[in-house]
Amino acid sequence: MSENLFKLYVTQFSTILNMKLQQRQSKLRGKVMEGNHIGKQASPIQYIGAIQMQTPAGRFAPLNRQDVDFTRRWVFPVDKEASQLIDSFDKLKLLQDPTSQYSDVAAAAVAREWDDRIITAAFATAQIGADAGGLSGETFDTTKWQIASTFGSAAASGLTVAKMIEAKRVFRKAQVDVDEEALTWITNSQGESDLLNQVQVVSTEFQGADRPTLVEGKVTRLMGFDIVYSERLTSSANVRQNIALVKSGAYLGVWLDTMNDVSQRKDLSGLPYQLYTCMSSGATRLEPGRLLQVLCADTSAAADVTP
Repeated sequence: MSENLFKLYVTQFSTILNMKLQQRQSKLRGKVMEGNHIGKQASPIQYIGAIQMQTPAGRFAPLNRQDVDFTRRWVFPVDKEASQLIDSFDKLKLLQDPTSQYSDVAAAAVAREWDDRIITAAFATAQIGADAGGLSGETFDTTKWQIASTFGSAAASGLTVAKMIEAKRVFRKAQVDVDEEALTWITNSQGESDLLNQVQVVSTEFQGADRPTLVEGKVTRLMGFDIVYSERLTSSANVRQNIALVKSGAYLGVWLDTMNDVSQRKDLSGLPYQLYTCMSSGATRLEPGRLLQVLCADTSAAADVTP
């Protein structure tokens, strides 16, 4: 046998092409109010204030008129796009066509963008005003609508049943109809771990209307909240900002849902195909008291915000 046979050695590569680990589906669409819009901005919802019953001023006395106040919330579109080129010459040198995977990657990016719009708007400055020409910013009031990381403990703690009970109390105090509204709690993997390490969550001895719902070791519902897990929540100084809200507590406005266009770029060498994906959406926090910030100790890595 020739000692030069090594010159004919070959290298074999897999024909399997999988997406790298990343969030592929939206976690939050359907958990907030949603609508479609056109124009540079939109007012998705208007609020009418309250009045108070009064004692009559006297027999045949003039009536004291009461004027209710009105407020509008505004949402603004954020445009996003992604463009991927697939070179015709490159495809000739591949064992399989990667076009479908390119499409899957774009769809996953869109799904994450929906969630980022909602999460960013949760505690950002909301725009209110009677019309588009006279808007004012409404900052998130942490003195009223925040549950501290140290609630129920001497030091910062993670997600606890006590914090969930407190959130429900705050909702009721603010006159949120928690018996009719859909409640959602947005936490992350650390929050799930915190819950599973509490006796009130995993023990069958705790029964009743608010008993936890566990599906194959995953807490899906607790204290009336649907539990949603997202690794895109904001964190600072080892504290994760969980979000507790009712469906009427946040709004996602859609100017353009996912649009995909596949075309051949005849202005480029090799006449590559372009997969173009775009979207346009905006979100806003709605009436104060319908959405809460719950701070939970979390030392996990901050890489959550990347795919």
